Amino acid sequence: MTREEIIAGLAEILNEVADVEPAEVSEEKAFIEDLDVDSLAMVEVIVAVEERFGVSLPEEELKELRLVSDIVLRVEKQLTA
Repeated sequence: MTREEIIAGLAEILNEVADVEPAEVSEEKAFIEDLDVDSLAMVEVIVAVEERFGVSLPEEELKELRLVSDIVLRVEKQLTA
């Protein structure tokens, strides 16, 4: 799976969970500051990412997932492992 496919999948999830326009989603965007995703929605996003990509994103790492790229890199790393 390419980085672009991961970003597109994450954009779809953000659209469904937090009403974020897919066109607004890019790697340098911050979930809270740029995309207005609150902490409750972030939990839903994480669960959806885990289900969609078949990866595991531990809850204790949730605070570290500030940028779109933070999730993209973790998904990428687990898919290539």
